[in-house]
Amino acid sequence: MKIIHKRIYITLIFILLLISGLGARLVQLQLVSTESFTDKKINLIEGSVKQRTQEMVVDDGRGKFEDKNGQSLTSITHNRLVLFPFLEKMKWPVQQVSEIVGMQPKELTNRLANAKTPVVITKELSHAQVEKINALKVPGVFGIPLKDERPVPLAEHLIGLEAQSKQIIEEKYSDKLKNGAIKSTTPVGISGMQRAFDEFLLPEQESKLLYHVDRLGGPMFGIDVKYTGTANPYYPVSVRTTLDLSAQELVENTLNHYKLKDGGAVLIDIKNNKVIAMASRPSINKKDPFKKQNGSDSVENRLLTPQTPGSIFKTVTAAAALEQNKIQPSFTYNCDKSIYGNNVEEDHQKGQLTFEESFAQSCNATFAQLAKEMIISNPDILEQYADKLGLIQPVGWTGDVFHFEHFKQFLGEKSGRVWTNEREKKVPNAVAQTAIGQLDVKVTPLAVANMMATIARGGEKKQVKAVDALEYKNNTSLYTFKEHELKGDTINKATAASMQQLLKGVVQSEKGTGRRFQTLPYEVAGKSGTAEINVKDDIVNKWFAGYFPANDPKYAMVVVDLNTKSAISPTNSVFYDIVKGMYDLNTR
Repeated sequence: MKIIHKRIYITLIFILLLISGLGARLVQLQLVSTESFTDKKINLIEGSVKQRTQEMVVDDGRGKFEDKNGQSLTSITHNRLVLFPFLEKMKWPVQQVSEIVGMQPKELTNRLANAKTPVVITKELSHAQVEKINALKVPGVFGIPLKDERPVPLAEHLIGLEAQSKQIIEEKYSDKLKNGAIKSTTPVGISGMQRAFDEFLLPEQESKLLYHVDRLGGPMFGIDVKYTGTANPYYPVSVRTTLDLSAQELVENTLNHYKLKDGGAVLIDIKNNKVIAMASRPSINKKDPFKKQNGSDSVENRLLTPQTPGSIFKTVTAAAALEQNKIQPSFTYNCDKSIYGNNVEEDHQKGQLTFEESFAQSCNATFAQLAKEMIISNPDILEQYADKLGLIQPVGWTGDVFHFEHFKQFLGEKSGRVWTNEREKKVPNAVAQTAIGQLDVKVTPLAVANMMATIARGGEKKQVKAVDALEYKNNTSLYTFKEHELKGDTINKATAASMQQLLKGVVQSEKGTGRRFQTLPYEVAGKSGTAEINVKDDIVNKWFAGYFPANDPKYAMVVVDLNTKSAISPTNSVFYDIVKGMYDLNTR
């Protein structure tokens, strides 16, 4: 008998201990570790809410990129009808809604069948339709503006990409990760301005539509769909770029029309040295942006990468010769000869030409001869004038922004170069090749556009801007990017004026390489360039760089077609159509 009583006591004690343990566990779950359960720091309250809450993200909260007039560059806003899944199990005025949106009732109910998440009806609605839908005040039926990515990305290389990157989050934002301000899955900038301005763009809070459901997925009694979003009047921040949406679309459409595969175009406002439009090709491979293609990533902005300029570089040689008083007005050069003194092929012979005629017709022999004469007394002459014209240093906006020292608007912009081997300055043939933009010469298309703007301004050098300001959500200013001069010496005003006449001659001359542009409504000044990349296969870089209107300069532009065949390159056609398009935009 005593043994039985003993067993009963032991069993009761065990049961009491078990109940106590369960009670202690409940206390831990509901009172002690509700927001940091186990070593994985699980938020039990958040998890519980998620179990009985379904949501639709309306805006991820990341900062946006806008053009100079405040229009979004990355998205288009459409008014849409949103239906929540629980409507399938409810009586709701489907007939009224269908009449407002112009759809059959069955179309709407079919979309709801077996839906687990909110259903977005893709038909675009007018503002009046949205107001009528929301006036019905039906739980789970909303007319709301939703942002869609642009079907054709604009300035995608300049703006860049965002993506999830646990590595970047842990390296750059470990403090924000620890305090819960961001998650390891929060998208961050991985290229272009998305990366450069990433710290300003990080989201504060998503905007969502939420609804609470019971265990069967229906709406909980008395609870309507709710909107949650940040009440902070300052965030998210917008990046107000210098781009003009209409001009950007013009450039993108023109490159697409002519199927330019490798290269791009950049258009600059001369007065304030702001980028109005910039488009690089090939387009970014979204699935694998860093996959090598022709030795470069698809995400690489070709307009910020040094390229062989060919005769574009004669602008530097000409400026040096003018400023060093090496030009005799009546003197002529034998343009039947090559840069090495040999006779050129008969169909390339140009006869005896003056300096001005040589520039207009792009005679190689003239500039090879001038460079060889100048370099005897000054071996660094070509480098010095390339620098005076802003060709070999990065030209994009750089400065201190808050705690960011040497902040760069153009991430990935590289420096140009004239020589890679100092000994080549003593080799006549090497000097001749360099004078016409061959051998080791490489410059970025952005720097070439900046050079044209510098000449058009009379020699005044400036850094190029792509962003004017960072703005809070309430449209007040967070930071304004002021104009910066480009460091270093520049050409004098007299040289700039002479260069302006030379650049006009390229178009106005009867035999000028840019004579095609004579029929444009804007008068153009500029320089063509054909750089030999692979002589055997006739592969070249084809350029045209200039500014317009020539007598009242407003825009500087460069179009470059890389690794192409000269005979099929659309460079001049692209330049022509963009100038014509800008005239149409400005006069409509």
